[in-house]
Amino acid sequence: MRVNFTVNGRPQEADDVWEGESLLYVLRERMGLPGSKNACEQGECGSCTVRLDGVPVCACLVAAGQVEGRDVVTVEGLADYSKHRADAHPGAGCAPADGCGTSIQQAQQWQAKGATGTDSQTGEGGQLSAIQEAFIDAGAVQCGFCTPGLLVTADEMLERNPSPSDADIREALSGNLCRCTGYEKILDAVRLAAARQSEAV
Repeated sequence: MRVNFTVNGRPQEADDVWEGESLLYVLRERMGLPGSKNACEQGECGSCTVRLDGVPVCACLVAAGQVEGRDVVTVEGLADYSKHRADAHPGAGCAPADGCGTSIQQAQQWQAKGATGTDSQTGEGGQLSAIQEAFIDAGAVQCGFCTPGLLVTADEMLERNPSPSDADIREALSGNLCRCTGYEKILDAVRLAAARQSEAV
């Protein structure tokens, strides 16, 4: 089958997709986006997390056919996506009770305006998002295998909840496993990104 969907703000088409093929496989092998990692293939580790219509999902559990006409953001497009959000929605987030987050309509507007990443095919940009910079500054990256999923998950959580408590951060990241860091530096990075986000408002 042929699957048409948007990846990092750009229309994409995957041909000859078989029924059991995962979104993760399509992103990595067909689209050339290796950021989402192939680890457990059971939705247990979070290393393949992407945003599907704004919601974090394990790409290994999503059949490629399910993304027809939908919007996917990978770690490669995170910086451009974050920039769009900051430009279109100053304040970089809102309270969960407000029902905020990225709607399908907002994702479509991002697509219509055109993502500005440096790679015209994948939407991969040359700059980093606030959460990516915070991970570097806090030393939250070691081997880096889990990092893409953590970044996508943390970015979405900060969009919904710009001033998270430690419990909020732990809950949001509970589906992402890391075998290197012991998590404390990861928590530091999310706290740092949240603090920088509140200073910018």
